[in-house]
Amino acid sequence: MAALSLHTAVGNYGHTKPLKDGAANSDRFDLDHVEVSPVIAIFRRMVRGLEFDVAELALSTYLCSRAHNKPFTAIPIFLVRGFHHGAISYNTKSGIQSPKDLEGRRVGVRGYTVTTGVWVRGILQSVYGVDLNKVTWVLSGDDHVAEYVYPPNVVPVGDGDLASMLVSGEIDAAIGAGAVDSPDVQPLIPDARNAGIEYFKSTGVYPINHTLVIKNEVIAANPWLPEELFGVFKQAKETYLKGLRAGEHDSPQDQAMLEMAKVVGDDPMPYGFEAAQKTLETFIQFNLDQKVLTEKIDPESVFAPSTLKL
Repeated sequence: MAALSLHTAVGNYGHTKPLKDGAANSDRFDLDHVEVSPVIAIFRRMVRGLEFDVAELALSTYLCSRAHNKPFTAIPIFLVRGFHHGAISYNTKSGIQSPKDLEGRRVGVRGYTVTTGVWVRGILQSVYGVDLNKVTWVLSGDDHVAEYVYPPNVVPVGDGDLASMLVSGEIDAAIGAGAVDSPDVQPLIPDARNAGIEYFKSTGVYPINHTLVIKNEVIAANPWLPEELFGVFKQAKETYLKGLRAGEHDSPQDQAMLEMAKVVGDDPMPYGFEAAQKTLETFIQFNLDQKVLTEKIDPESVFAPSTLKL
């Protein structure tokens, strides 16, 4: 019997390369990879067009999609993680001197439900005491889930460039503006990497950005698939990490992975539900606080049941 062919879109990372070159595989399915760049384009194509059988998806986009009954289900494969304290910058001419000064200001973000934005806002609230309801969130784009309704303090302004808006003073601060070539734009949180490390050490929360989803109809036709797919993605990651530890990979991405391992432990990209439960609970609460979600959910409920103990 021919193996199941799965139309698949995931990013190019060290831990996904073995999936794409065939070093990690299954005799029960083939991954028919579609290269999509940037990775963020996968999200919209999956959410709005259901284009793939298996796809990488930002975690908050997935939670929002699930709340709006999009027909796909995640497995606890977490393809991107990282610290987010460095993602927010501000215009020094705005008079802002600390995160608390964001209250009453206009802060730009590409989309309100963007995962990095949710993490940054959650950290601003829980660590720095910022009242998020007193901030006007200015959107330079839109969100992947078209049905999502924004809270009243979210102001879409159409397509815009966060960096130029920040330099001009149209906004006072921004999440995810990237590198901005202006002396007036500086990181809001000093020594952001160490602040992120301290956040991890004090909370046990290692932020998750991206997970992996499977179309519900594909799961229904192949109920064994979530567990088998988890195993192949885990095999790919372990193959990569073995080479990484042996000094076989030396790209900047690889070096960043090694540096992260010094902070979070031997596995810098842990998969599986149980190890991620605290992080997931925290992130779901952030989404609830920020009105990305309107009802509290258990983290177990958002993953294929057969994968919860893997």
